[in-house]
Amino acid sequence: MKSKYNRVLLKLSGEAFKGERDHGIDPKFLIYVANEIKEGCDMGIELGIVIGGGNFFRGGSAAENGMDRVTADYTGMLATIMNALALQDALSKVGVDTRVQTAIEMREVAEPFILRRALRHFSKGRVVIFAGGTGNPFFTTDTTAALRAAEINADIIFKATKVDGVYNDDPVKNPKATRYHELSYMDVLRDGLKVMDTTALSLSMDNHIPITVFDLNQAGNLKKALAGESVGTTIGG
Repeated sequence: MKSKYNRVLLKLSGEAFKGERDHGIDPKFLIYVANEIKEGCDMGIELGIVIGGGNFFRGGSAAENGMDRVTADYTGMLATIMNALALQDALSKVGVDTRVQTAIEMREVAEPFILRRALRHFSKGRVVIFAGGTGNPFFTTDTTAALRAAEINADIIFKATKVDGVYNDDPVKNPKATRYHELSYMDVLRDGLKVMDTTALSLSMDNHIPITVFDLNQAGNLKKALAGESVGTTIGG
């Protein structure tokens, strides 16, 4: 199976890394994700990854409960770095050459984010995990994904979630909710659909980068998405 795309940005939810646990990282789930990514890499793509940190800490929630927003966001950035290092280890175990680049310098464990170095890694067949958010408070990891996708000139953003696409209502609470197959950026913004925050959507729209939302828990979905099969909802494609 051949990939439809040359360079892809994969956005992973930190919450997903919990697997069957209440918090932290489920090693079994991590290896499952690593194998899914390896299948994608075997299709010859250049892959960048952005991970959230919600399995350890959510800056927005902490700020709502009284913590200083700037401090909360920086703490959340550190959580994404922990997830990035864990994923790097899992990818190494399945034979995928990986580098972690952080927006906050942490040279003992990862490289600082340098665009030209990231592009060099891609040319050598390495996966690059972009950690530490944008390096600035008040920005989500969704915005980080859109920003890094624009910087590396990615063909598409794949947002891996726990559901098989975007619905007109919460499919967990409403069994009659309808899944969209395709949406425009303006549809998402106008209807307030929970895909990405408005900053991330605007960045993607301005740079003409489509977004596909799909279910990571369904084995083989990433590979199918890379091949151009319909496995979720595509925005702006």
